[in-house]
Amino acid sequence: MCALAVTGTVLTGCGSGDPDAGTNGVGKLSAATIQAKAKKAAEGASTVRLSGTVVSGGTTYTLDMRLKADGGTGSVTSKGAGFHLLRVGEHLFLKADAEFWAHEDGKGGGKQSGTAAAGKLEGMYVKVPAGDPAYKRFSGFTDKDVLLAGLLGLHGALAKDGHHEQSGVRTIRITGDKGSGGTLDVSLEGTPYPLQLGRAGNAGTLSLTDWGKDFPLAEPSKKDTVDYGRQLPSS
Repeated sequence: MCALAVTGTVLTGCGSGDPDAGTNGVGKLSAATIQAKAKKAAEGASTVRLSGTVVSGGTTYTLDMRLKADGGTGSVTSKGAGFHLLRVGEHLFLKADAEFWAHEDGKGGGKQSGTAAAGKLEGMYVKVPAGDPAYKRFSGFTDKDVLLAGLLGLHGALAKDGHHEQSGVRTIRITGDKGSGGTLDVSLEGTPYPLQLGRAGNAGTLSLTDWGKDFPLAEPSKKDTVDYGRQLPSS
C-alpha cells in the first residue's frame, strides 16, 4: 500500500504520480530544450561508445566504436565483411581478414593479385593513405564530433514521447515528426546524455554508452603495420 497511517500520520510514497521525481528534471522541459541539452552533454563528454546500425547511401553498417577527441577504435561490418578501424590523430588504420582483402581485383594495388594481397595484409593494420577514397569513407566512423553531429539531429517538428528506460536508466524520449524524423532517448539520471537514437527514415538504431569512460588509444607497432603507399587495393 502506498499510503500508510502511522500513529495518525499519513505517509505517501509510490503513488506520487510524478514520473520526474528524483530525476535530473530534463523531462519537464520542452522537446527542443531537451535536444539542446543532450547535444551539449554529448559535445562536452570526453568519450563515448557507439554501437548499432547505420544505413548510409543504401548500405547498412553495423558499428561498435569507442570514440574520443583525438581518434577512435572499433569494428565495422558491411555486406558480410567485417573489419577493425583505428584512428590516432590523422593516422587511420584498417585491419581485416584474408576474405576481406581477397576481393582486391588486382587493379587497386597495381602489381599484386588478390590472393597475394590477402596473404600480405591479413591480420595486419594497414595504414590508409589520406588521399585514398577509403580514408574519407571510413575516417568519419572514428570521429566523435563529426559522427555525433550527423546523427543526433532529429528532423521535423519536435515533441516529447513519454518516459522510457534504456539498460536500466530512466529516459525521456523526444521525436521528430512523430517518429518519422527520428527518436532520441535522453537520460533522466545525472548528465542528460543521449542514450539511444532511432534515425529518421528507419536508417538505423544506435546505442550511446560509456560516456566519459576513458580507454587506451595508440598506434599499432611497426611490426603489426603495413604501409601500402598511395592507394589501398580496391575492395
